Amino acid sequence: MVNNEAPVLFALQTSRSFGEDVARQLGISLSACEEREFEDGEHKSRPLVNIRNKDVFVIHSLYTGSQQSVNDKLVRLLFFIGALKDSSAGRVTAVVPYLAYARKDAKTQTRDPVTTRYVAQLFEAADTDRVITMDVHNLAAFQNAFRCRTDHLEATKLFVAHFASLLKEEPQITVVSPDIGGMKRAERFRQALGRALNRELNVAFMEKARAKGVMRAGRLIGEVAGHAIIVDDLISTGGTLWHAAAACRECGAEKVYAAATHGIFVGDANRLLSGTELDKLIVTDTIPPFRLDPDLARNKLVVLPAAPLFAEAIRRVHAGGSLVELLET
Repeated sequence: MVNNEAPVLFALQTSRSFGEDVARQLGISLSACEEREFEDGEHKSRPLVNIRNKDVFVIHSLYTGSQQSVNDKLVRLLFFIGALKDSSAGRVTAVVPYLAYARKDAKTQTRDPVTTRYVAQLFEAADTDRVITMDVHNLAAFQNAFRCRTDHLEATKLFVAHFASLLKEEPQITVVSPDIGGMKRAERFRQALGRALNRELNVAFMEKARAKGVMRAGRLIGEVAGHAIIVDDLISTGGTLWHAAAACRECGAEKVYAAATHGIFVGDANRLLSGTELDKLIVTDTIPPFRLDPDLARNKLVVLPAAPLFAEAIRRVHAGGSLVELLET
């Protein structure tokens, strides 16, 4: 779909700040919409501008916040997409910086749900034309779950730019995956950072097993030297990260950094991440770090803006362009 008109961009209330950043990058304004609460807890949303035959993008990050649960946000997004389609939008793309329920992508126990597929079916039932998101837990599961078009962005470029500047004078750098399942992600980052620094970097990974929500960490496989960068898709309670950081310290790492796209920071995250095992945490702003202790955030946290990446993806999708170059590192 090639379109010479500007895209129509909406952001629902709890993602408005991120949406304004994306709109600024695109050189447009967010379009007006109404979000109305009813006394019994129900709600409605509707566009306040004419969208007939328009190319519409809706920004909404699906995480539990201080105002709305993840389930509430998902329902609001689906209902709004439905209202857009009923208002004769030409195409509706859901821009979801953090996609909820993507971690449960396979049956690991008898009669387990596969929520990645169920969420995909909900988007399809609302007649969503396209979904754009970033760094899902399992890319293959995500791509196979959706029948509508999808675009998967990666934060690798953002992390590479950050660390290439920070560690350009460091002779030894090791990229660490906190589990074997994340090795492809860590390897892509290692190769990209190695190209940026014009040298070969070490790689290591943690043995890890999880059963019924309990994580058991094993050995660190590989040689760790100099500065270690632990790469993951998200930080939840921080347990996986803490074990990996402690293992890196035991193996002699001088400094340990963690780079994760989505900072959820629930449970024991504040306690586990406040120790000396980690020097810095680097995340993107797909989820605001509102749960993190302010002192911990001030001393250890670096938040990289993801809005420019999403804006460029929207620009290319709207113009019928390719995302391949955008994803190259």
